[in-house]
Amino acid sequence: MIRQYELVERVRGYEPTADEDLLNRAYVFSMRAHGPQRRASGDPYFSHPVEVAGILTDLKLDSTTIVTALLHDTVEDTLASLEEIEDKFGTKIARLVDGVTKLSRLELQSDHTKEAENFRKFLLAMSEDIRVLLVKLADRLHNMRTLHFVADPAKRRRIALQTMDIYAPLAERIGLLDMKDELEDLAFAEINPEARNSVLTRLEFLRTEGGAIVPRIIEALNETLAKAKIRAQVTGREKKPYSIWRKMEQKNVSFEQLSDVVAFRIVVESEDDCYRVLGVVHRAYRAVPGRFKDYLSTPKPNGYHSLHTAVIGPERRRIEIQVRTREMHEEAEFGVAAHWAFKQGTEAKDGRHYRWIRELLEILDKAAGPEEFLENTKLEMFRDQVFAFTPKGELITLPRGATAVDFAYAVHSDVGDTCVGAKINGRMVPLRTELANGDQVEIIRAKIASPSPTWERFVVTGKARAHIRRFIRGRQRQEYVGLGRAIVQRLFRQENLDYSDAVIADAAQRLKLRSAEDLFVALGDGTMTSPQAWAGLFPGREAPPTSARVMVARPSADAKAGDPGIPIKGLTPGVAVHMATCCSPLPGDRIVGIVTTGKGVTVHTIDCDTLEAFHDMPENWLDLSWDVEGADREAHVGRLSVTVVNEPGSLGALAGAIGRAHGNITNLKIAHRAAEFFEFHVDVEVRDVKHLSNIVAALRAVPSISQVERMVG
Repeated sequence: MIRQYELVERVRGYEPTADEDLLNRAYVFSMRAHGPQRRASGDPYFSHPVEVAGILTDLKLDSTTIVTALLHDTVEDTLASLEEIEDKFGTKIARLVDGVTKLSRLELQSDHTKEAENFRKFLLAMSEDIRVLLVKLADRLHNMRTLHFVADPAKRRRIALQTMDIYAPLAERIGLLDMKDELEDLAFAEINPEARNSVLTRLEFLRTEGGAIVPRIIEALNETLAKAKIRAQVTGREKKPYSIWRKMEQKNVSFEQLSDVVAFRIVVESEDDCYRVLGVVHRAYRAVPGRFKDYLSTPKPNGYHSLHTAVIGPERRRIEIQVRTREMHEEAEFGVAAHWAFKQGTEAKDGRHYRWIRELLEILDKAAGPEEFLENTKLEMFRDQVFAFTPKGELITLPRGATAVDFAYAVHSDVGDTCVGAKINGRMVPLRTELANGDQVEIIRAKIASPSPTWERFVVTGKARAHIRRFIRGRQRQEYVGLGRAIVQRLFRQENLDYSDAVIADAAQRLKLRSAEDLFVALGDGTMTSPQAWAGLFPGREAPPTSARVMVARPSADAKAGDPGIPIKGLTPGVAVHMATCCSPLPGDRIVGIVTTGKGVTVHTIDCDTLEAFHDMPENWLDLSWDVEGADREAHVGRLSVTVVNEPGSLGALAGAIGRAHGNITNLKIAHRAAEFFEFHVDVEVRDVKHLSNIVAALRAVPSISQVERMVG
């Protein structure tokens, strides 16, 4: 454990003006507060905050951060209060301690929602002051170093997974690469010890077989650079087992095929020297194709700058070389702490000037709840990067696998919401097209455009997904409101009363809902039944019999021709009202709606086999009818089973007949094949059931088509 005077001397070593009295008081206060408490290892609990402070002194952080580290567990684990901390150490330190304490309290609970809520508060705290994140990362690092003392295997695994998913990516985002590597490796040891031991065994064999290979390669590189009269410092460092394992998995290669088990670093005086070194190394040794990365012109989001290349180097060894200046090396070693404002005498440590924190805050604003936020945050952070450019040359960094839609949302949320197309390197492409490094992307927009629910299937960034989901929720709510209002209107007609907003507002209050709109939504999404709404709207009146309710067991055979149904025009699949895929109802079919809690209404044809499952649930049925005007404008999908003769031109004849009948094939699947016949399932966009019947008749007239049937059920 670090002694009091040793800690003070460490801080004064890089911050001569540090408040020595403040550090001493914090050390003594924390030691007394924790008293006889013990950790799982048996060590005094006080050793933990001291070690956390020691980790932060290695990063050369200011004395305020060191004091926060010493005090970070006092409010949570001792009798000390936040008011006492503020009284003895000031408002600034109390605020930082509070930021870390709120998080730690929630971490004690294993419930997934609590973890998500914890991380939400974590983000808000570090957006106010990035030092909250640094203390939390150091706290997590020391806990991971002592994780093996925790007796419960399930708890150890949960902590390790949380470290891998959240804390290691966060350390990488602020440039603490050494801390990120250690966190990953410690978590790897708990999550997959067999794999880690396998890598360690291979590394030990490599050291034994290679002997002094690393010093010899360093000596050869020094000689090569000296001949070119370049002053440089060359070092070599073995990568951590998890980093090696992940590369083996990602590239699907063996241990022997990796070129960067040991990475060699060349540190020079200037950026020009970096490119000179690159030229000298590539002239002296054969470069490995596809392994050069220029992080000088396109830095990583965490500010990392370096040139990376792989060559067949000295002794014909395949090696990775990183080239950087001393300033870049300092940033790579200390991350955000390397160029912090306190070194210039100011206190500007607001986390919002980091773009990735601003984007996480935006995801937080759009997410429906903490669990969705946590999911989208993991998407945002835990990915490899791809670099793309706007037409003006602005660099946009995205996760690997990102699409044009992800790019649009990365530029600005409004650009994403209104995008209708994209050009990549001057060529029109589908919005789902994945981007490659160096692509120039132009987003085509339209003022009346809006996000498509289908985008959620292929976007990979948390920001894009959060915006799309929020739009879908808004659209869905509008659909629920329209459906619920129509149901209420029919309830009023049942009582021969005029529709009254005042009555509905009173009913909402009676049913303990915030507004009339919430009442409509509850009815529309099925969380409230028609009888429940009746009781709220008309208290004391007996509900009409089942046959006269809005929700009926079966549409009656003698229903009046002009009887109005719930309007179902302009529907979007996946929102409040949608077409059943089992029977694909079309305008002109007799239809019925099934109310499903939380999903709204699914429209089926009256003869759909699926309806048998709802036979004993009459309260879930709705009488529906087509809005003819809306049906004329909308495209609907009809599904056909077509059997064709296995001969040249038969598929073309099928497509031609559908096209001549003004149908549009949206999907085609081979359901069965034999020597003589093929059976296709064909989805066709049509106006109504009459249009589909015309297409069926046209297909039956084709000689090479043996059989055509509409698919239902």
